[in-house]
Amino acid sequence: MSKISKIGVVGAGNMGSGIAQKIAQEGLDVVMVDTGEEWVQRGMDNIERLLREGAERKIFHPDDIGRIMSRITGTTDLQALADADLVIEAVFEDKGVKAELFKKLDAICMEKTILATNTSSFYVREFAEATSRPDRVIGLHYFYHPAKNRLLEVIPHGTTSSQTIDRALLAAKLHGKTAILVKDAPGFAVNRFFVPFLNEAARMLEEGVAGIPTIEEAAKRAFRIGMGPFELMNVTGIPIAVHASATLGNELGPFYMTAGIMKSQMEKKADWDLTGDVQEEKIGAVMDRLYGVCLGVAAALVDEGVATMEDTDRGAKVGLRWTLGPFEIMNRLGIEKTFALVEKVVYRYPDFRMPGLLTAQRRSGRPFAFALVNLAIDQEIATITINRPEAMNALNETVVEQLTERFSEAERNPGVSAIVFQGAGKAFVAGADIRYFVEKIKAGKIADIVDFTRKGHRLFRRIEDSKKRTIALLDGLSMGGGSELALACQAIVATPAGSLSFPETGIGIYPGLGGMLRLGRHLGPELAKYYVLTGAAITAADAQALGIVTRLVDPSAVDEAIRDLITEDRTDKYRPRPIPDRFTLWRTLFGAENTAILLEGKIPPGTDEAVVSRILKTLGNKAPLALKLVNQIIDRQAKVFPDEGIEIELDNLSTIFATADALEGLSSLGRKKPEYKGV
Repeated sequence: MSKISKIGVVGAGNMGSGIAQKIAQEGLDVVMVDTGEEWVQRGMDNIERLLREGAERKIFHPDDIGRIMSRITGTTDLQALADADLVIEAVFEDKGVKAELFKKLDAICMEKTILATNTSSFYVREFAEATSRPDRVIGLHYFYHPAKNRLLEVIPHGTTSSQTIDRALLAAKLHGKTAILVKDAPGFAVNRFFVPFLNEAARMLEEGVAGIPTIEEAAKRAFRIGMGPFELMNVTGIPIAVHASATLGNELGPFYMTAGIMKSQMEKKADWDLTGDVQEEKIGAVMDRLYGVCLGVAAALVDEGVATMEDTDRGAKVGLRWTLGPFEIMNRLGIEKTFALVEKVVYRYPDFRMPGLLTAQRRSGRPFAFALVNLAIDQEIATITINRPEAMNALNETVVEQLTERFSEAERNPGVSAIVFQGAGKAFVAGADIRYFVEKIKAGKIADIVDFTRKGHRLFRRIEDSKKRTIALLDGLSMGGGSELALACQAIVATPAGSLSFPETGIGIYPGLGGMLRLGRHLGPELAKYYVLTGAAITAADAQALGIVTRLVDPSAVDEAIRDLITEDRTDKYRPRPIPDRFTLWRTLFGAENTAILLEGKIPPGTDEAVVSRILKTLGNKAPLALKLVNQIIDRQAKVFPDEGIEIELDNLSTIFATADALEGLSSLGRKKPEYKGV
């Protein structure tokens, strides 16, 4: 797969400039084209304004603004896109204008350039047909605001090549998007159920079922969202909702057609009036009707093969910021209630039919089961993907269970010689699911945590000792359990975006899946203590210098690196290796005697006071009991065989999770700075 180094965006409006901004933020060069200098400049000004707002909110450092802007070239010349690897069309929704643009781009761009449309209303295939390269045309549907919203629908049409799909998914990953694969169908996935959500709200208002404040409140409660349908239409524009529903209605029938009151409101050129009182007695009925429509449509689109259940849920959670996806909501309501609510929609709208998926699920009497870990086999290489990007692929009981099943399946396959582990989206694996730990502690079920961890250890030892070559593809952030999974593999192929870290002492616990043991075997106890006690990240470059990462390559060279690696003789990943001089400071500072002094909050003699003061400040934000246990465990593990070292970690889990500091740290994550008491 060739490198993606230059991306073009046609259209400098809110969507186009937002797409260009996001691409540049992630370190890629982008050319933004529009028809007039004034439009190009307005787009550039919008990007700079949003970046400055981000700097004020401390999302960016002020120095980053200039670097990001330097990656964006604004022009009116389409010829500037001739050598782009990918061109994204983001002009206004006019089929003729878009088709004509695709003809021009097809003539201008080099043969390998992929042409993508950001359309939300038209079939992707219609624009592919306007070119001589239909196999290199794909849909990339961004969500507003594209510099902030992480969702990207990737939409191949009937003759889009597999290579184009792979490169589109790589491009999505390179600029920090959570991609879902969607069929070229009306509304794609998310708008297919989101637009009826808006439309049904308007119909209930039109029918006098409830007023706007009541419908707003019911929607917020039903989907646990910050804005209801009418406020959302005010923010994004009522004409957009009218256009989207009319498009769906024309393609799919009267159920999807625009509510009359929505058209009238657009013609008034006025926002919906959100003022008034909530009628509590009507909330339940409104919630049920919204559920019936949204859940019914979600089931229908999965029935039709537009998207998977998992990607449909992912689209709602990432793109619409719902707390739960449609199928997760169905599980919460129960299949009987879900079926009954959708059945009412079927009675109300004769052209809407009960999805076969719901009928079959009701017959089974079971909740929906989700595939969070996927296995794909290409010749001799099995790739296991932890596919939970909305949660940064965090490990929980279901993920570990499915990871074990997929690994066993790959190991049993006689045609497989190598097994690659990767994470979907921007992260590799961001550790264990913190909510799981909090729930178990509060329920007094710490034994379940120990059992969960023991199962994880068994799996990781199998991965480490497998006769098949096991490789971690570290092409994004990893923390805690994710870093421990990577270290358990026999080799690590990383991209510059990859990293390892062990932040557990900052949330009141310690790495429990072999991270201390394996880091110590790689680097010695001194550096293991430095990284685990401080939580300092190990960049991919540093991990390669330390001998942890086997290959460090550009994302486009990952497949080649993996294939090269599996043809080579295996080496002992823990083999003795020289540690670069730049790590000597940390090895000295975290020797046995110095570590004991540091944990007392003191400066070891003969050390750099300024450096140590910063370290002490870092350690001061960690849980004291966790720091003490880490120091003891790493020292003990250095003297025993691996399986004994694992038992040392497991033996102390009940102790650490029973502390008040563990509950404080885990419960505070993302909410406030924890206050540790040392108990």
